[in-house]
Amino acid sequence: MTAAGRPQRDGLSIGAVLAQLRADFPDVTISKIRFLESEGLVQPGRTPSGYRQFAPADVERLRFVLAAQRDHYLPLKVIKEQLDAADGQEAPAARLPRKLVSLSSPDGDGLPAARDFVSGREIRLTQEELLEQAGIDVRTLGELEQYGLVRPGPAGFYDPDAVLVARTVRAMTEFGIEPRHLRAFRASADREVGLLEQIVTPVYRQRDADAKGRGDEMVRELAALSVTLHTLLVKAGIRGVTGA
Repeated sequence: MTAAGRPQRDGLSIGAVLAQLRADFPDVTISKIRFLESEGLVQPGRTPSGYRQFAPADVERLRFVLAAQRDHYLPLKVIKEQLDAADGQEAPAARLPRKLVSLSSPDGDGLPAARDFVSGREIRLTQEELLEQAGIDVRTLGELEQYGLVRPGPAGFYDPDAVLVARTVRAMTEFGIEPRHLRAFRASADREVGLLEQIVTPVYRQRDADAKGRGDEMVRELAALSVTLHTLLVKAGIRGVTGA
């Protein structure tokens, strides 16, 4: 979505782009932006001396990619497919997809996206705040903790994902599923974490300055792919049972 012949004076440096994005995406780094460029998700222009020049459309494209990762846990391959589809339309190149197609959560599930709770800063929730935002009572929270579905941090606070887990479990109880039935989900998640740790730990241990950024990106991608695979396998299993 980059105009190949845009005037260089209208372009933003990578540092200026980083400053714009960090208000909403505090974890973004220059290494992350370069990585997204290397993956073909954004294509800034270049000055004669080789410096990147980002147009406003490039910045919006980056916002779209970062939000898709953070809020919908989509792998970069899926995000790129959606952007490529938008690029192929006759609409102006700056137009981004109006709606993300998430493989990990169906439309209209009534559950909040991560952005409903995360404003770009680390958030710690008290038990009272968790109960209020998740719409559950103390007894239910106790069951969630008993079966390892929700875990407070060392200081006794909860993160925003705990709210999403609690609300998801609450929605499942409407179908007669109780927290104790979900212990297998916790065990499965722990096994996946163990597998992913083996893959990403060597990256984090590398000594170059970009190692942490590469490791963080690998974790995001693997987590997104894991969610997608789990969803597809569950769907396939249900189709096998119902014969649909």
